Parts: sequence; C-alpha cells; structure tokens
Amino acid sequence: MHVRTPEAAGLNAARHIPRLLAAGTFLLLGACASIAPVRSPGTPSPPAASATPPTLANNVLIRAIGLVGTPYRWGGNTPQSGFDCSGLVDYVFRSEAGLALPRSSREMAALDAPKIRRDDLQAGDLLFFGRHHRVNHVAIYVGNGRFVNAPDKGGTVRLDRLDGYYWRSHFLFAKRVLTPRVQAALAAE
Repeated sequence: MHVRTPEAAGLNAARHIPRLLAAGTFLLLGACASIAPVRSPGTPSPPAASATPPTLANNVLIRAIGLVGTPYRWGGNTPQSGFDCSGLVDYVFRSEAGLALPRSSREMAALDAPKIRRDDLQAGDLLFFGRHHRVNHVAIYVGNGRFVNAPDKGGTVRLDRLDGYYWRSHFLFAKRVLTPRVQAALAAE
C-alpha cells in the first residue's frame, strides 16, 4: 500500500498547476473566439446587412482593441500610416461594419444617429469629447466603462477608462451608429 505524505501531495498538485492554467486559458480564448471570427487584413468583411448588430458590435470592438499600440498620426487612417481619432473610428467601422463615416469627429457627431445616455452605452457606440459643447475627439466604446481611441501626438492607439480624470470631465455625449436605419444611410459602396 502506498501512503502519501502531505508534502508529496503538495508537490503532485503543484505539478498540475501549469496544465490547469493552460486549460483555463484555452477555455477563455475559446469563449472569446466564439463571439466573432478574426480575419486577416486582406480578407474582405461580410456585408453589413448579413450580420446582426451584436455581431457587428463584437467585430468592431475586436478590431478596435486589436489596433491598440498603433502609432498616432494626425490625418492617419490606416494601421500602416497610423491613426488620428476620426481616422481610427472610420477605419474600424468601414472594415468591420461596412459603414462610411464622415472624416472628422465634428462631422461624426452631427450624424443623424440616436444619442445614447452614458448609462445605456453598448459596445460599438461612438463617444464624443470636447469642451464648451464643441466636439474635438471621438472614440469607440468597448464595454465596462472602457473605450479605444487615438488620443494625441507622440502617443499610440490605447484603451482608456471613461471615468478617467481627463475623460470624465470632457465627455459630451454618445451616438449609436450600429442601428439598421443608420447602417442603411452610411453603407459603404
């Protein structure tokens, strides 16, 4: 009969920790992968009309988060050239939802799209920031109080918190462009 000591049992359990961590990681990644497929940059996106808004929102947020770390460049609108705030938003929505958004944050803010209360934000909503009711920045809400944006010269695309010191005092409003009416109006050709 084999008798196990507490020390031996502890060593045996420690031996399985890497396997348990790997299994947990695969389960989490599997859950993430089930929300939206990841496409290579050269693969065309499916037409916006064929996907439901939640799927589109997931595609938008996954693409936006995937661009974190891309350099900021004023006037930039591709991963290769870098992004400014509106270039980032236009690129993500054009590539993932087939929407042709206006080029500037002010023009995006003027879109005929539903305004959304801060408490009702959903992934894929556009967030507008500025001072004195004048829009000067746009970002993509990804959920849990966080958003992706291309904030400033010398920086990179990053994930920020809506309740962060600067952002909470400059938040103006949000708009939802992933609605059937807005999608039909903005469908890219």
